[in-house]
Amino acid sequence: MKILGKQMSWRLQRAVLVGACGALLTTPSLAQEALTITSWGGAFQKSQENAYFEPFSRATGTKIITDEWSGETAKLRGMVETKTLSWDVVDVEPGHALQGCDEGWLEKIDYGMLGGRDKFLPGAALDCAVGNAAFAYVMAFDAGKFPKGGPTKVADIWDVKTFPGPRSLRKAPKSTLELALLADGVAPSDVYKILSTPAGVDRAFKKLDEIKPYVKVWWSAGAQPPQLLADGEVVISTAYNGRIYDAVKANGKNFKIVWDGAAIDWDMWAIPKGGKKLPLAQKFVSFASQPKQLVEQTKYIPYGPPRSDALSLVDPAMLPNLPTAPEHAKTSFSISSQFWADHDEELTERFNRWLAK
Repeated sequence: MKILGKQMSWRLQRAVLVGACGALLTTPSLAQEALTITSWGGAFQKSQENAYFEPFSRATGTKIITDEWSGETAKLRGMVETKTLSWDVVDVEPGHALQGCDEGWLEKIDYGMLGGRDKFLPGAALDCAVGNAAFAYVMAFDAGKFPKGGPTKVADIWDVKTFPGPRSLRKAPKSTLELALLADGVAPSDVYKILSTPAGVDRAFKKLDEIKPYVKVWWSAGAQPPQLLADGEVVISTAYNGRIYDAVKANGKNFKIVWDGAAIDWDMWAIPKGGKKLPLAQKFVSFASQPKQLVEQTKYIPYGPPRSDALSLVDPAMLPNLPTAPEHAKTSFSISSQFWADHDEELTERFNRWLAK
């Protein structure tokens, strides 16, 4: 407490102290609500801080506390089941959203607060999670390795005569099996119809048999593809579009993205069940789902907004870099979260056996 003067009487001092204590108990700013939001860290979470966390804090006076996770379903589910929940809003993958809804550890999304479910693109509006950004698995290459012109379509990954050199593919069946079917002539709209049959799965693995000898590295971390391309270990790789964009913009690499066959997936907001700050969490999700805020994130990272009415607000110079840009729609597809929720375990086991042969 600041000293007001040496001649202050003890009665006046007591009165000032009592008044100050009363102010502490009644001042709204000192009873400020806090919201803990958990995401994936790195440049992506930084873009969320710029686009959502800080603006929401300024608009509402809410203190935002951030945390990070690596997608450990057991951890989030355990918090809910043991009533030791320390997260109010979590950025999840679609698989988390489906599982959390089925098992009852995620709240249902109130789409009435978000303007209606029909405002969102296909795959971005699930019962227990709503999309905040679309990223894509794409094909990328080092343009310096192909002075006469690089690949332009998925099938070119398999064309080792026209485009010679080692490849890198994702070490997982999700997105990789779909890629194989596209390379084998399946239309993007028919990928899951084919992959839902035993014959379709066999067809995908047969196509992967053809390229397997030319895959030098099976990557598992998003940082690997741009590094592999930069080091010259491979000339073509599948990759996250944001990683390639960053390598070009921030590091001046001569990499090119092929949007043909782009596999679009979602980051989504979810609210764990039983949280004590449900109304505030819903208020944040509603705020972060408005077109203005969704577009704000595109200024920091090339991930697409999940609402069609937000695309018209995106900077025209940035739009071609986003997975949800209209020009990519004809040859891209959305990863089916339901398909992978149903088949991930069995196909991962088969993929790992195939990889070990």
